[in-house]
Amino acid sequence: MNILVSGLLNIETTVAVREFPIRYYPIDYPFFGVNSGIGGVGYNIAKALTVLGDTVELHSFLGDDPEGERIERTLCSDGIDASHIEKNLKNTPVSVVLFDPSGRRQIYCDLKDIQEQNIPADIPLSCDIAALCNINFNRELIKRARGEGVLTATDVHVLSDIEDDYNRDFMENADILFLSDEKLPEAAERFIRRLYERYHNRVIVIGMGEKGAMLCEDGRVCHLSAVPCEHIVNTVGAGDALFSAFLHFYVKEKDALSSLKKAQIFASEKIKFNGASKGFSTEKEIEDIFSHIRIETVEH
Repeated sequence: MNILVSGLLNIETTVAVREFPIRYYPIDYPFFGVNSGIGGVGYNIAKALTVLGDTVELHSFLGDDPEGERIERTLCSDGIDASHIEKNLKNTPVSVVLFDPSGRRQIYCDLKDIQEQNIPADIPLSCDIAALCNINFNRELIKRARGEGVLTATDVHVLSDIEDDYNRDFMENADILFLSDEKLPEAAERFIRRLYERYHNRVIVIGMGEKGAMLCEDGRVCHLSAVPCEHIVNTVGAGDALFSAFLHFYVKEKDALSSLKKAQIFASEKIKFNGASKGFSTEKEIEDIFSHIRIETVEH
């Protein structure tokens, strides 16, 4: 499949901490617990889809600096086309992710001046689906894509208000809408129904971690049990993995329930690794696991 991805690229440093909340001490020595690599939602999605076998057209912004050059080299080694990335930021964005032994994480993301950018209005939209992250430079692009009949998908991540000002453009124009249950003000079942009644998205998915996932397809709601994962290393990037794999299988199969089950497997395999862009499985590996695992589904 040909998938257009537009979203954040950054340098990501992960730091293993003993616990949350973090107690003060002047220095700690988490041997092999501090690692730096390429991250950002745009990169995580583009890499996951590439590993799954899709052709990705990636759009984003970088600084003309060593960090930007490092990201470009990594994209090249991953087989991801970097020709649509503009290098006009003052500096390349960076993030720091703290994570504890249970996999809980706390993220500090310095976007630099990326929120002041805009994707060129005339970029071609010749793709099977446009995966457009909820960042300012995608606001007009997701409206245009929806208006031209292109299948659109976005992940608004943490959401507590269905009228959220920042995310409204993305929720209104997404055929496929993903979010997390981390800050929901009520039960996931009620919240997902209210989202559907407000925006009428074709598919809405709430990722619920160890509680599984909630799916609403054309108003029909069901809960999927979680995929067991015995060895969780770091949950950062799990939502991006769930989103990416769902898009891959949904575009291929047009079956939301089956696609979400396979996406859950993809995410459960990914969290066995440290780093948001590490641990991605191939399509064959996911299909092999899917053939012998059972994910319970309960309609609401």
